Amino acid sequence: MQKYKITVIGAGYVGMSLAVLLSQKYKVQILDIDKERVNLINNGKSTISDQTIEQYLNDFDLNLSATERPEEAFKDSDFFIISTPTNYDSVTQRFDTESVEGVIQNIIQNTDDGLIVIKSTIPVGFTKEMNLKYKTDRVIFSPEFLREGKALDDNLYPSRIIVGSDNKKGIEFSKLLLSCTINKDVPVLFMGSDEAEAVKLFANTYLAMRVAYFNEIDSYGLYHNLNVKDIILGVSLDHRIGHHYNNPSFGYGGYCLPKDTKQLLANFDNVPQKLIRGIVESNETRKQVIVNHIISKKPKVVGVYGLAMKQGSDNFRFSAIQGIIESLNDHNLEIIIFEESLEDQYFLNCKVCKDFEKFKKVSDIVIANRMSDNLNSISEKVFTRDIFQLD
Repeated sequence: MQKYKITVIGAGYVGMSLAVLLSQKYKVQILDIDKERVNLINNGKSTISDQTIEQYLNDFDLNLSATERPEEAFKDSDFFIISTPTNYDSVTQRFDTESVEGVIQNIIQNTDDGLIVIKSTIPVGFTKEMNLKYKTDRVIFSPEFLREGKALDDNLYPSRIIVGSDNKKGIEFSKLLLSCTINKDVPVLFMGSDEAEAVKLFANTYLAMRVAYFNEIDSYGLYHNLNVKDIILGVSLDHRIGHHYNNPSFGYGGYCLPKDTKQLLANFDNVPQKLIRGIVESNETRKQVIVNHIISKKPKVVGVYGLAMKQGSDNFRFSAIQGIIESLNDHNLEIIIFEESLEDQYFLNCKVCKDFEKFKKVSDIVIANRMSDNLNSISEKVFTRDIFQLD
């Protein structure tokens, strides 16, 4: 197995973490269209903020390189792992899978063998559709279950390995992953590609449901002036519920949960349901509850501290607080943003403040999805629903 060459297409959270994981034992080459990302990898740097990835790049002898050239990446490869983004298109009510299909087509046209493993999140039925369309059986789906900022940790200590195929190559791929994990006692499940695709969507939708549930407890407490922490503690101490993933927020966000819940809802199409739609709608309602509460304080200047969903992440794609900002903009409030990673002067038509002391001084209220020690000196101005100081 050590002689395998593995090509990873896409150097985002999924691709970067898998490439580092597998390059401990195998030759791994990342293919990415972004020259800056390619240069970072070839200089031993991570394309994402992930402490464990950075540690492995610094301390381990990894067989890892990157290229922009498909012909170089595809040559003599035994496994092709696709980890390109699939954003949700609200018009078609379906993930935009153009990049994934483009890679599949390119691989099939330019190679004779090698297993094609989709790691991108896709609609139920997509893998079968690709195999039929390109008259092949080389394409399989294997879902990933990663947290932003902890992607490599979740690959080193996976909760499960799922492969949407039970053919010989699919079994080899599961062994490939397992050989690089620290925890070897991992459940490995083989199933149809449709079922594997459904697992991904249902798992993320359950997590979104849990976030929405505790957010609705918090909304109830806000409206009735109750001690929400006591309520959640009392509920969570039931071992069937558990004291995890129960910290209120401005709504679930990030790259995965919003789009995956909408895709699952679209996949239900002709199947009677109420719950899945309720999860999607609950998240929008939660944002409005937060906006109403902020407006009730009658601030002249609203300061927004941080755009990322969680600590330790540099990603604020589709973060819940952006929805809050957009709604507040509709009320003609002056909004300033403090976000260290932003270089632009404006974001979402709001001024970006680089001076933290000035930011604290001019803001009448500071909203923060997650609390920070930096805000302790103005705690009386801060509005957050971060009750347990956890992600």
